[in-house]
Amino acid sequence: MKILLLGSGGREHAMAWKINQSVWANPLFIAPGNAGTAQCGVNIDLHLDDFGAIGKYCIEENIKMVVVGPEEPLVNGLYDYFQSHHILKEIYFIGPSKAGAQLEGSKSFAKSFMQRHQIPTAAYREFTIDNYEEGIAYLNTHPLPIVIKADGLAAGKGVAICQNHVEAIAEYELMIKELKFGDAGRKVVVEEFLKGIELSVFILTDGKHYIMLPEAKDYKRAKEGDEGLNTGGMGAVSPVPFATPGFMYKVEERIIKPTIKGLAKEGIDYKGFIFFGLISVNSEPYVIEYNCRLGDPETEVILPRLNNDLVGLFVATANQELNKVNIEIDKRAAVTIVAVSRGYPGPYEKGYAIKGLDGQYGKQSMIFHAGTKKEGEQVVTNGGRVFCVTSYGEDIREAVASSLEILGKTQFDGINYRTDIGYEFIPAY
Repeated sequence: MKILLLGSGGREHAMAWKINQSVWANPLFIAPGNAGTAQCGVNIDLHLDDFGAIGKYCIEENIKMVVVGPEEPLVNGLYDYFQSHHILKEIYFIGPSKAGAQLEGSKSFAKSFMQRHQIPTAAYREFTIDNYEEGIAYLNTHPLPIVIKADGLAAGKGVAICQNHVEAIAEYELMIKELKFGDAGRKVVVEEFLKGIELSVFILTDGKHYIMLPEAKDYKRAKEGDEGLNTGGMGAVSPVPFATPGFMYKVEERIIKPTIKGLAKEGIDYKGFIFFGLISVNSEPYVIEYNCRLGDPETEVILPRLNNDLVGLFVATANQELNKVNIEIDKRAAVTIVAVSRGYPGPYEKGYAIKGLDGQYGKQSMIFHAGTKKEGEQVVTNGGRVFCVTSYGEDIREAVASSLEILGKTQFDGINYRTDIGYEFIPAY
């Protein structure tokens, strides 16, 4: 089966690595890919916003399955484009419709969806330029801290947690009046702040049924001890020790099942991943956000723990047969640690040669590329998050130690990474 995977990050390298193990995959194409995905298939120069070129390529190459890694093509309606074409609609497509992708593409839509279906989440209000002054008054009396979110996609940067009312009003003005995040901030969502510990829960759904994938916890802050600026993610661990069977039962009954029933009730086509960004508040789960795809760097720990054939799961998804699937999870822990460029998440330079990527790591560890590219025979840095090292272990401590050992042997000018990923789950850290 010819498969086209869309995307170019660490998530897509992990997906390509897993897809490439399948008995179904022959061959795999990745667009646009990176230096790591080229080890799993053939990188193709396609732009993810050029739906016509993607469709044309699929027809010419007789692609049988399309798997979408990042959210933007989904939010912009790639699924709907395929469904509108008499040939393309026959291709297995893993990713939701434009309406389904609004779970991520519009925080306002997601919050109202949760409200309609009684899914636990933080209380909120939404504002635009039309009720701007009402928003000022609301912020002035809101309990601290205050969470302000740009409604649309903002590359993971459209959230501010404000510690005082002056800061909140300034951020509010920057989003709505100054368009700090462009059109994404023309509408903002103001939420109550929930205090607890976060985790990421993932399912694959065919629109009627779903399967649970391993849960994970990622680490967004740039510096040790969860200090510094927010990033796209500095590492992740799986499993999450506090995600006990009792807690996960609450997640399924109160959040996952109502979400799937809500999508069906509203007639929304959804065949793909749902990422539930959750927070545990006194052991009670609340939804912080939905994503319409897998997370990054969480993918790099959940797919190594998935023992099933991933393409087989995708075929079952396309045929609405996930109720016939039994999921098999590796009992070992998995930890990934991300190597980033100097200066990230601020300005950084590219083009530095990476040494040590071709080391022999055995079956315990693996490297997933993110911001890399080939220049001749040399792999060089090409992004803020450059690559990550994922390792198995009998527990989180052992997996962390293995990843750090490999990172110590893998270098580029300005390399930076956190050594404390999973710290709160390691006794006497």
